[in-house]
Amino acid sequence: MLTCIFEDGNKASLRHAVVDVLVLKDGKILLVKRTGKLLEGGKWSLAGGYVERDETVAEAAKREVLEETGWEIGELTLLTINDQPDRPREDRQNVAFVMFGEALKEVGRPDWEVDDRQWFGLDDLPAKAKMAFDHARDIEFYKKLISGRPVPVIKQ
Repeated sequence: MLTCIFEDGNKASLRHAVVDVLVLKDGKILLVKRTGKLLEGGKWSLAGGYVERDETVAEAAKREVLEETGWEIGELTLLTINDQPDRPREDRQNVAFVMFGEALKEVGRPDWEVDDRQWFGLDDLPAKAKMAFDHARDIEFYKKLISGRPVPVIKQ
């Protein structure tokens, strides 16, 4: 949580904005294995991270994908916004903008946050227990979307 002090002196705890990106190519998805130094270390996850102060959500997504995978990606499509305040296994509250985009070109190597990266078929993913956070759910949501099956609606 972030603690902010507003102009009127009031304090509030705010959540972080993050991006999670399904990087796709030839019917496969690129997942990264988080380094052991991070929360959920040793597990597979979508590329992603925090939105920095002076960037858009799309800019953050492209930056995080490049940093964590070494791949440049094309246009992004918003899949969902995950704003559950009790997202599993997180050490702080995050609002995730979950997107997908096509991998264009490999131009580098993953940064220190990643121990491994691997392309998986959408029907040949790691077990949910080996996936970080709620990223397996995001991939299932994407699979429903592309299959034409009904996708969940926002409940209030």
